[in-house]
Amino acid sequence: MARRVIGIGVVGMGWMGEVHSRSYRSIRDRFPDLEVEPRLVVCADAVEDRARAARSRFGFERHTTDWRQVIADPDVAVVNVAAPNGMHLQVNEAALAAGKHVLCEKPVGREPGETLASAAAARKAGVLTFVGYNYRWAPVVQYARKLVEDGKLGRITHYRGRFLNGYAGDPAGLLSWRFEKEQGLGTLGDLMSHAIDMAHMMAGPIARVTSDKEIFIRRRPLPRPGKGTHYDKGTLDGPMGDVTNEDYVSALVRFENGARGTLESCRVINGAKCDMSFELHGTKGAVKWTMERMNEIQLQWRRDDEPAQDGYTTLLSGPAHPYHGHFNPAWGTGLGYDDLKAIEAYEFLRSIASGRQGKPGFEEAAAVARVQQAMMRSWESGAWEPVTEERGKA
Repeated sequence: MARRVIGIGVVGMGWMGEVHSRSYRSIRDRFPDLEVEPRLVVCADAVEDRARAARSRFGFERHTTDWRQVIADPDVAVVNVAAPNGMHLQVNEAALAAGKHVLCEKPVGREPGETLASAAAARKAGVLTFVGYNYRWAPVVQYARKLVEDGKLGRITHYRGRFLNGYAGDPAGLLSWRFEKEQGLGTLGDLMSHAIDMAHMMAGPIARVTSDKEIFIRRRPLPRPGKGTHYDKGTLDGPMGDVTNEDYVSALVRFENGARGTLESCRVINGAKCDMSFELHGTKGAVKWTMERMNEIQLQWRRDDEPAQDGYTTLLSGPAHPYHGHFNPAWGTGLGYDDLKAIEAYEFLRSIASGRQGKPGFEEAAAVARVQQAMMRSWESGAWEPVTEERGKA
């Protein structure tokens, strides 16, 4: 089958840039029927050695230390933004103005106003966008979403979402850009954005919130430029710097459909490693899932006729669930994180092939940003705040 070739440029070749590059390489293998084929044209990173190594490792045709060359390259139709959050708006706006399709890692801006600005730029440009809310794509999560859409769980009454990830729980963890307010929000952008997006997908739009925040570890070791990530460690007897954005965020939420819920995120918690999870309760049943057991989902249906059997049942991911069969034909033979990014890349490329905007695009990111803005207002007011249609940079 003849395929339309789509030129890809990746900006930012840290861990996330590597994951995205790897996902494009897997498309032809995992999704052979897709009408388009990605071509890795150019990768960019401010650190020359990292850009050069990525070119060799992933098979890019060329590399650069100037992200503007990615956008200017006539062979690039898609710009994949995996740079630090502080660069997202600038790269997005330039790529969109050049008529390039854009896949941007979350959060789409340093703060919600920048995400809204990116969404506005995308509307003006009329090109296709996508966002790295990859937890959506777990096969059993997609199955649960279908149950909700089909009304199998009844009217939604309760939702609890969280992303508890203790990657920064060690005070010796390096002070990367993720801990600097100038580079963006802390856990509200990094972790809570995923939890909000999942809540929107599973339970619907959020109408009102009341929220709280805290910084638990206020100083960290300074890294060497271009070396180390937020997973790496330093020493507490060397140069230190201040953490200037939030470690923890929580919120009570009211959904537009009348459901009540809670959202919570923390990057310094002990115990939880990647507890990106939700629990959803309806009038006919309930469902719950966590990324720590990504290939399992727990379902409960009301059993008024058999009360002894009225409880959660654990299901394993298998070929009857969306996407699973593209990776293996076996029940209980699980997928992993990188597979979710491959599905994400597939859905983005599929939207390009069809010429239709898929989800989640920048409009879904904007919906998350408006909830984040309401949370930030609540930090100041200490009160319930409505989710409004605010626009532009804060």
